[in-house]
Amino acid sequence: MQSAASKTTYKVTGKRSDRCKLNLGILFGGRSAEHEVSVRSATSILKAVDRSKYNIHLIGIDKSGRWHLGQEVESLVVDGVVSAQNTPLSAPTDEVSLAIHHHGNLCPALAESEQSIPHLDLVFPVLHGTFGEDGTVQGVLEMSGLPYVGCGVAASALAMDKALAKKVLAYAGIPQAPHCVCCCADWRAQRAEIIAQIERQLAYPLFVKPANMGSSVGVGKAAERCSLTACIHHALEYDNKIVIEQSMENCHEIECAVLGNEQPEASVVGEIIPGGDFYSYETKYMDDKSQLVIPAPLDDKTSRRVRQLAIDAFKAIDGRGLARVDFFVHKQTLEITLNEINTLPGFTPISMYPRLWAATGVEYSALIDRLIALALENHTSKKHLKRAL
Repeated sequence: MQSAASKTTYKVTGKRSDRCKLNLGILFGGRSAEHEVSVRSATSILKAVDRSKYNIHLIGIDKSGRWHLGQEVESLVVDGVVSAQNTPLSAPTDEVSLAIHHHGNLCPALAESEQSIPHLDLVFPVLHGTFGEDGTVQGVLEMSGLPYVGCGVAASALAMDKALAKKVLAYAGIPQAPHCVCCCADWRAQRAEIIAQIERQLAYPLFVKPANMGSSVGVGKAAERCSLTACIHHALEYDNKIVIEQSMENCHEIECAVLGNEQPEASVVGEIIPGGDFYSYETKYMDDKSQLVIPAPLDDKTSRRVRQLAIDAFKAIDGRGLARVDFFVHKQTLEITLNEINTLPGFTPISMYPRLWAATGVEYSALIDRLIALALENHTSKKHLKRAL
């Protein structure tokens, strides 16, 4: 297992002259329900990034899917969202239509656009949730030949789909909660049969989650049949496929941050103490009642096991760059169960991923440097492959 405190030589270090700076695109906003979270992450990166190393180019996507350019994040944000009406914005695309050029030049495709995104050396996407964390934007960047921070298309899509991820992680031998998967068409056709099957296989209380969503959006907890039906209806508002999991009661909610490519490292582990019945979107981002405890109150043996399982899960999905892996640890038996793996976790200084690495010895600005170096490393490792004419 990689040591959480092991030293790594960063490739992006020291002061740079303007001509040696990397042109870094920060891609944020998006159409998902996690738009506001993405804006917070981008704002934090913009404030912390070392301007002696990078020329920053902001690329904001509004909630309708239109792309915008801007020089300062303040000119891209109105009430916490990317605004299409904000006058400093320029070059909106239509239906996310892009002209993708070689040599890392990505620009909006509309003929009437007078301004294009400058030549970029790499992109840091902080598009949480669907249409950004799910492999879609990663595919656009792969087609453009641009290096980018984070996992590739397959790992991103796999981790975003909780139902598919569970299959891959089970094959890798990683323990998970008992669960069922339900599709919208089946629910409409045989509701009673599905409820009966769930109750045969699982015991209340149950969690109901959209298969493709993050930040606990659309998640509900059911204590009996009536609330289960309501939670299923609610989750199906966000995805046509949902996951029903048996709740892991009397457990620590544990998170571990992973960083790296071929030889990933795991951070110290932390515990989430929810401000409500569970770690919902509201308790994560709105009511400030949740607590983050770093390091988690676990013995060394259990902490090492959590960190190893986090690395195993990251490798199982062929992760690159970063991921946050969430676990349950039973308070009496210390049994460890994987909850989810997130390939683009929240990235504000108070988000769990940066806080875990800060506690491990990698501060926020250095973490940005490390992720950029890993993106360039991953891109370089694929240059020799015969993947295009």
